[in-house]
This record gives sequence, C-alpha cells and structure tokens, in this order.
Amino acid sequence: MVLMARESVNAILVVGLMVALPTSSSAQDSDIQKQLANPIASLTVVPIQTNFDFKIGPAQDGSRVTTNIQPVVPFKLNDQMTLVVRTIVPIIAQNNISPGAGSQFGLGDSLQSFFFVPSSVGGFTWGVGPALQYRTGTDPLLTTGKWGAGPTLVALQQTGPWTIGILTNHIWSVAGDAGRSEVSSTFLQPFIAYAAAGGWTYTVNTQSTYDWVAQQWSVPILAQISKLTRIGQQPVSIAGGIRYWAQSPVSGPHGLGGLVSISFILK
Repeated sequence: MVLMARESVNAILVVGLMVALPTSSSAQDSDIQKQLANPIASLTVVPIQTNFDFKIGPAQDGSRVTTNIQPVVPFKLNDQMTLVVRTIVPIIAQNNISPGAGSQFGLGDSLQSFFFVPSSVGGFTWGVGPALQYRTGTDPLLTTGKWGAGPTLVALQQTGPWTIGILTNHIWSVAGDAGRSEVSSTFLQPFIAYAAAGGWTYTVNTQSTYDWVAQQWSVPILAQISKLTRIGQQPVSIAGGIRYWAQSPVSGPHGLGGLVSISFILK
C-alpha cells in the first residue's frame, strides 16, 4: 500500500508538471509531435519510461517497477530506405512476485529491433526486419535464461492529426539455459493516437503478448496523455498513463497500473 500510494503521488506530480510546462506551437514542433506518434519515424529519440504494476502472483500481493530505456536511432541507407533501430533495456525492481520470492533488482532481458523502412506513400508507412532478444537479465527471476530472435513489423497510417497502426513481433528462443522453458512469444501492439493543439497527444493502445508455450494471453490496455515541450532549447515529450490488465496469467499483474515517461528528442 505504501508503494502504491507513493507512485500515485509521483503520477500526480508528473501530470501537474505536464500542465505547468510551456507550450510551443511552432511548425517544427508540430512535425516532431506527429513523428513521435510513429514508432519508425526518422527521428532520434531516447525515451525513459517507468511502468508500475501491482497485484502480481497467486496471492496478488506482489509489485513491479520497470524502467525501460528505449533509444530509437534511424540510419538513412539511401533516398528510398531507412534503417530504424529500436532498443529496449529494462531495469526492474520487484517484490513478492511469487510465494517466497522476496525482492529482486537489476536488468531484465533486452530487445533490439531492426526495421527497414521504405519511403512513406500517402501517409502510409511500414517497416520490417529482425528482432533479437539478449539474455541480459541479472537475476534468475528477471530473465528467461534464453537468447531469442524472430521477425518484427510495423505498419501505420497518418492522416491529419490521427495515427493508426500496429507493431508486432514474434520471438523464439535460439540458445541459453537448457533447464529453462523455451520461448515462443507473439507481441501485438495496435495503437491509435491523436495529436491535438498545444503539443498534447492522446494515445490508446494494447501491448498484448501470447505465450505459445504456456498458452496464455497477457492483455494490458493503456490510455496515455503526452505533452511536447522544451526545457531550454531541448525538445522533450513528457507522458503519463493508466494501464488496465484485461487478461493476465495467474503469475502476472492484475487490475490497474500506470506509467510515466520522458522522451528526449535529439534530431
């Protein structure tokens, strides 16, 4: 209860900060705002996102705080093709996720995706490539114990202030601890975003995962508000959101969670 109360206060402070920050309405910032809604835009961004999940485990008395460092770096290959590299490095603090588990803190397994993105046509953008799972977890309860690989795909349509699309991947384990379960996992993230005036963007998505080995769905639904602003000359996007776990395995989180994030736009 103390953890939940503390994170609720943090979320309120972040929302208050978002409202208090100055708003920029320049054409350049409007373009950045639209690109931020596109996960494979030609924009170098370093988001730092902290997620809060509760009611984890059979007794639903566990909690987890996951801070994802998520740099996105585009490389222009030629006039028609861009390689966009998206990396997710999770830093996890969790407690009582299963009976007798105690507390863990450290790195989880990292995911790096490589999207080959042709030039967009009529607001339609897509990208496809490989995704790699790196066994970077620093504790047995923070890692699958496996290295993994598989395909990934993004497709989206941008029309006026609207962005509608989907990001998906599938990861199979290819090496690692023989004593751990194999990995075969599909990730689906359909999303819709509306870029409003004043740098505000409203987003709804799901970040669903289907575990083909355990034959279980995890389906969180997220509603998020973000604001593009500037700290000095540095453009940043600050966001807060609420997550509801519509479906989760017994060992997973339940009920409500949330997130706060800040994204540094480098170019």
